[in-house]
Amino acid sequence: MKNQEIAKILYDMADRFSMDGVAFKPYAYRKAADVLVSEKEDIEKVYQRGGLKELESMPGIGKHIALKIEEYIKTGKIKQYELLKRQIPADVEELTKVEGVGTMTVKTLYEKLNVKNIKDLKRAAEEHKIAPLFGFGDKKEQAILEGIGFLSKNEGRVSIVVAITETKRIIDYLKAMPEVDNISIAGSLRRMKETVGDIDILVSSKNSSKVMDYFIKMPGVQKVWGKGKTKTSVRMDRGYNVDLRVVPKSSFGSALQYFTGSKEHNIALRRVAITKGLKLNEYGVFKGSKKIAGETEQAVYSALGVDWIPPELREGLGELNSKLPNLINYNDIKGDLHCHTNWSGGFNSIEEMARKAMSLGYSYIGITDHTKYLRIENGLDEKRLKEQRKEIDLVNKKLDIKILQGCEANILADGSIDIKDSVLQKLDFVIAGIHSHFKLSRDQMTKRMIKAMSNPYVDIISHPTGRIIGKRAEYEIDLNKILTVAKETDTILEINANPSRLDLNDINIRKAVKAGVKMIINTDAHEERHMDLMNLGVAQARRGWASKTDIVNTKDLTTYFR
Repeated sequence: MKNQEIAKILYDMADRFSMDGVAFKPYAYRKAADVLVSEKEDIEKVYQRGGLKELESMPGIGKHIALKIEEYIKTGKIKQYELLKRQIPADVEELTKVEGVGTMTVKTLYEKLNVKNIKDLKRAAEEHKIAPLFGFGDKKEQAILEGIGFLSKNEGRVSIVVAITETKRIIDYLKAMPEVDNISIAGSLRRMKETVGDIDILVSSKNSSKVMDYFIKMPGVQKVWGKGKTKTSVRMDRGYNVDLRVVPKSSFGSALQYFTGSKEHNIALRRVAITKGLKLNEYGVFKGSKKIAGETEQAVYSALGVDWIPPELREGLGELNSKLPNLINYNDIKGDLHCHTNWSGGFNSIEEMARKAMSLGYSYIGITDHTKYLRIENGLDEKRLKEQRKEIDLVNKKLDIKILQGCEANILADGSIDIKDSVLQKLDFVIAGIHSHFKLSRDQMTKRMIKAMSNPYVDIISHPTGRIIGKRAEYEIDLNKILTVAKETDTILEINANPSRLDLNDINIRKAVKAGVKMIINTDAHEERHMDLMNLGVAQARRGWASKTDIVNTKDLTTYFR
């Protein structure tokens, strides 16, 4: 499939267009790239089926971009892209991964210092060549060095949404084999960690050699690291590794348990086995030389006198000696209350987002466009919020779903909100979030958040710690104080399901549960397909030991909002 490689080019073209200040093109190219990333069918097959017209029928792909896709399918190149790269021969994708380095920064760094990659950037910062540039200060230079360090710590990790998408494709490929009896994901992906190192897949089969031969011929395999009877490891063309293990059917459950649990969980479970005079490994549970369990996970845990533990909890954080909560389920969500539309930084209309919510079986949706401080997102001011209400009222009359008007207001540096209270009061609910001034001190940031939560019209705090996975660390904040005030003010903290955020993280969710603070799981959708990511937020809540009662959008609307 060429979907991913074409998408990568379109993303890069979008970045390079933005460097030149080209209007509209960056957004159009990123949208088209997003479509290709999520498209399950091979784009070449789409083109072969109906040519340019078929490409143009795909959402987000217009005539000009369709022509670019056609050109790549036919020639393996896009002439305009090659020209853009010659103008600024820097690795834009790599450089913009560093927090605080945008496309215009890349342009300046290349033109002034000939910075082409991370290595060049690091050297320029260390030699204090960045600070003297126009618009760049000592703080910018230090922030770049910190960003490079943070990036290096997360190198080689794969986003959970990429891992899930790719794993499904691999499993579908292997399922086509009649020799495959059982198949499952394993490892950290089955535990739904926010990023994974390698993708682990487990198969039971009587003919492991045939399964391995079939596996290494899978489309996208770039390199075979090692091939054996029980384990084969490959490198995929998208830059991640996949480990396939094949075991007999009689050991599938014990192997699944062994290759799912964290190291800490498995050590604790083996200790339980020892106390009972048993031996536990990937092949089964043994009493002496006799195998007493192994075919299913449930049988393995039962043989050890332990209730089956949901994979998301197998982290060695006390799950074996604690009363486990009745975890929130993936089908418990009744609505998404953080959705953007084409009124601000979103792509779809209010009606389109509402119809998407209906297709997901939701009973309500919250429209929460950005407010005026975020000018880059065309944030709404007081007047436009009033105008938006009229459209929401019209769509509410038309559709069989409750549409609430909210907003995602900005918490300014002093903790005030960028929309007047007189307007906030008239909204159905208000989300407030920090979108700027991330480098304030711990005390300043904490006071800032507390002031926002003290506003009587702020119902929810979005992405409370501000992290961007693999790019930006959590800002300095006293979370214990935040939780105390959230409980006092009845402020709801968001679990943001966007895979680049997943904020709150699992540890902080567990703290919130213990503190009795209510949370909400939202997708922060900027287009309708982003609403499909809700399961990632639910997984994060489960990893944080949250039950249905901890999450407000598992309940009826009237319980919490105006």
